[in-house]
Parts: sequence; C-alpha cells; structure tokens
Amino acid sequence: MALSIRQNEILELARAEGRVLVEDLAQRFDVTLQTIRRDLGEMAGAGLLDRVHGGAVPRAGAVNLGYEARRRMNAEAKAAIGAACAAEIPDNCSLILNLGTTTEAVARALIHHSNITVITNNMNVANILLANPGCEIMVTGGTLRRSDGGLVGELTTQFFEQFKVDYAVIGTSALDHDGDLLDFDLAEVRVSRAILRQARRAFLVTDHSKIGRPAPARIASLSELDAIFTDQPLPQDLHRHCTEWHTEVRLCPPAGQIADT
Repeated sequence: MALSIRQNEILELARAEGRVLVEDLAQRFDVTLQTIRRDLGEMAGAGLLDRVHGGAVPRAGAVNLGYEARRRMNAEAKAAIGAACAAEIPDNCSLILNLGTTTEAVARALIHHSNITVITNNMNVANILLANPGCEIMVTGGTLRRSDGGLVGELTTQFFEQFKVDYAVIGTSALDHDGDLLDFDLAEVRVSRAILRQARRAFLVTDHSKIGRPAPARIASLSELDAIFTDQPLPQDLHRHCTEWHTEVRLCPPAGQIADT
C-alpha cells in the first residue's frame, strides 16, 4: 500500500504516542471524521495499524511498544482498572506487583492502603509507593531493564520464590482468545510464572487493547487466575471460558464511559 502524506504522518504519530484518536487526527489535519476513519481502515487493512475504540494503535509484531508509548495508551482505562483492583485488596496483607504500566496504575491506587507489604520487580511501582507510609516495599534483585525500570533474570525469580503472598497482581503484553497470557521476553515470562506460584490469589490487570494481540511467549492461562480486571467486555468465547474456569471477569470502564458490547 502506498501511503499518502497524511497517512505517513498518522503512522509516525501512532508509533510515537502508542495510540491515535479519530477526533484528534481530524482536528490536526483539518479533515472530517469520516476521512480519518477511512485512512485508519486502509492502514489497518494493510497491516500497519489495529483499530481500537475511538482510534488505532500500531500493529503489534515480535517487538513490544516502547515504555512511554505504553504508559500513555489507554491511560484512563488503566486508572479505572487500577482503582477497581486495588479496591479488592484489603489492608494488612502482602502482595506482589510485577512489570507493566497497568500494575503501576494499581500501585497508584494503593497509596492510601495501610499495613501492606508490596514485593516488586518494578522500580516504578516502588517509587510510586514511596508516598505511602503504611506500605513496606521490598524490591527484588536482578538485571535492570533501563527501558522500563523492570528487574528480570534468575536472581529475580529466586527472590520471589522466597515468599508466599496473599495476592499477585500481574500485567501481560497480550491475551490470546484462548485465554493464554503472552509476552515478548522469556526472562520476564519466567519471573511472572514464579510470581503466580507464590500467591494465594492472582489477578490479571489489562486493558482491552491487549486482547487478541500476538506475542511469542506463553506465561499462563486465565484458568490459573482468580480474576481479570479489564475495561471492555471479553470476546464471547473467552468470557465463556472464564465462566467455566471460575475466573471472575471484572469490567472497569473509565468514569463517564460505558463499556462497549
């Protein structure tokens, strides 16, 4: 597909920001909403973008998006997911938070919890929770990924294996329609598996853009988790599987929005 000048600029914006919105693009290029939707549809057909509610995101392949782009994507949805998940976590408990911008949203929602112990391999989570005097923070060892502040590797896995916590809250890079949680980094996958083994209850926090996205490495199945917190309804087949697995599906649309059906 030969892209127009406008479509090239849209693609560059999507790759830089992690997401583009129809209304913003229409204003930016001074064209109609229908024109932008047609552009995005053509680019999605060419395999360059994936359409999401209200806009589009770069087509995922073998490489994950950059951290800053991921942090900005669906920020309101992640905040709603984080608040809903944190509401299920009581005071006076222990939990693990792993890597991901949505687990960081959970950390922000835990600021007012008291007498909690948080074990994490996410430097961003640790820095967020510094503001909570009622939170004991334990940070794993491991190899630091400068791209996102994550600690990974065998030392990280061994550290987590020393604990048995009340809750694990994990994110994922992708969620297959068969319920498999997927990632791009095998070192991170090993850490996530260890986290799930060491928790009495396990929650997945993920926005709808991860559903159906490809990634090469398998972490676990939703059947192994107690609940998924997300902002849009799951595909019917996946929702049926969750019902069969007794995995609770918690919908957490941003304030003022109704989840798509």
